[in-house]
Amino acid sequence: MKKIMKLLLLGMLIYFSNYALAANKVLLIESYHADYPWDISYVEGLRSVFESKEISLLRFQMDTKRVPSVEYQQKADEAWAYYQQVQPDLVILGDDNALKFLAEKFSQTNTPVVYLGINSNPNKLGITKYKNITGILERPLFKKSIAQVKEILPNAKKLLILFDNGTTSTQALEDEFKGKKTGAISGIKIDIHQIGILSEWKSAVSSAKESGYDAIITGLYHTLRDGNDKSVDSTNLIEWTSENTPVPMFAFWDFAVGPKKAIGGLVLYGFSQGQAAGKMAMDILSGKQPSSIRPKIGEKGRNLYSKSLLEKWSITLPDSIAKRADYID
Repeated sequence: MKKIMKLLLLGMLIYFSNYALAANKVLLIESYHADYPWDISYVEGLRSVFESKEISLLRFQMDTKRVPSVEYQQKADEAWAYYQQVQPDLVILGDDNALKFLAEKFSQTNTPVVYLGINSNPNKLGITKYKNITGILERPLFKKSIAQVKEILPNAKKLLILFDNGTTSTQALEDEFKGKKTGAISGIKIDIHQIGILSEWKSAVSSAKESGYDAIITGLYHTLRDGNDKSVDSTNLIEWTSENTPVPMFAFWDFAVGPKKAIGGLVLYGFSQGQAAGKMAMDILSGKQPSSIRPKIGEKGRNLYSKSLLEKWSITLPDSIAKRADYID
């Protein structure tokens, strides 16, 4: 019996040792933090690709939604130190700050890199010249989303669009609106406010109706700081905004939709970004060179709505939208 047990133990050791040798280590460096809804969603997308493969997924969070911008470089240095410690087979850079602060360093290595959630223009960043780096671009559907709000609220004449002043917001707005803060889309006037201070956000929301706005569309709201320069809890903020807005509120991203959040909209969601990046990573681990894979724009989004908020605001979706819509409640 002892001999049999020894043989079984030896077999198990050989199996797990071979598995460890066969498994590829993938390091995900996240610009944000593990509890951020976008990160949760795209990590689920990555895991949906990796779960049936021999992939060991390691993670490092730079936390740049919550720490002051003066600490970004320090966080990037910590991420680099972790990379050197774990020596992964492939690195995934999640979102703009990770790419901005680490791409050049990784370009000087032989480690293949896949990015995701990138709102910046890779050409302007000089990323396209790096042979070991490729990835998935994030292009929010601002104009299509605004047109859809006009379809839902045909009498609306003026929209307030709210964003924080973080890196992703700035890059996304620059790419789509070229720095312009006012304009007209699908016959509706838009004003874009980028806000960094909590009191200014609350004032903009509370006064929306008296300022002539028929609806609000919320973008990103995760880098706001209070009067003591402390990071504002994003969940509390979106719930406050939902409760206190005097006009219907829609959203550009799925994590902002819910019974205590925004009504909905044509939204981007992180899962598809993670899934696309995961598939690209697997192609590279299977032998493809990153230089042979062109950057891709992620999936075009989906219609996501909250039934309870549609009812609260007495809104009926047009059939053309309702038949394609998913509901969060």
